Amino acid sequence: MKISVIGAGAMGGATVEGLIKGQQFKNEDITVSDPSQAVVDKFAKLGVNVTTDNHQAASSADIVCVVVKPWLVERVLTDIKAELNPNKQLLIVIAAGVPSTSIKEWLGANCPPLFLVIPNIAIAELASMTFIVPCDNTKKEQTDLIQGIFNDMGTSLLTDEQHLASGTTLASCGIAYAMRYIRAAAEGGVELGFKADDAKKIVMQTMKGAVELLEASGMHPEAAIDLVTTPGGLTIKGLNEMEHAGFTSAVIRGLKAGLK
Repeated sequence: MKISVIGAGAMGGATVEGLIKGQQFKNEDITVSDPSQAVVDKFAKLGVNVTTDNHQAASSADIVCVVVKPWLVERVLTDIKAELNPNKQLLIVIAAGVPSTSIKEWLGANCPPLFLVIPNIAIAELASMTFIVPCDNTKKEQTDLIQGIFNDMGTSLLTDEQHLASGTTLASCGIAYAMRYIRAAAEGGVELGFKADDAKKIVMQTMKGAVELLEASGMHPEAAIDLVTTPGGLTIKGLNEMEHAGFTSAVIRGLKAGLK
């Protein structure tokens, strides 16, 4: 099975790195297409096939993965339309806000079974939260195949197109929000007297521990919080100060802003 990734910018490049590190494909079965020679040179050094010709990439793959900016999707798809074979290929489009109806209109009878997919950049480290929308021209075995590929690079959730924007802001944008908390807490750590690198290390390990605790226990976050808050203690004082400053409200408002 061969896969081509058309577009190797931030998200596309991260996807290729995940495919290389994952177990689903051999390097020789991965093709990267990008107009930038510097980008293709980078991935050539990692042992995958590279090209600047999208037609070549599309025609040589069982799975064609288009990962470009939303405003470029129509141009790229119509350009490779003649190379697509709906009877032999699957098509993945990773681009926020591009509806399946538009993709099908652009490709017409040449539209392969279509999956709208939104990962986040942690896919490069096999740790993405990925949302997958199987469109109405797909079969269960094809969906199982695509979900298996993305589960190899983290965790995936099958959803419908209506909820894809919400998934984007919660997980794809959300990884930036999590990093902003890390930055803020690390800066607080410096103010508390730690060196910057040590503060970042402390905060990152603390977040990792919180996630692993919730995963292992299945607890609601508030139940886990109760384990470390004591009457009149430091933790509850800190939490209340954050809430007085609008912590929870700010997070929810930030998430909802991504849907506007």
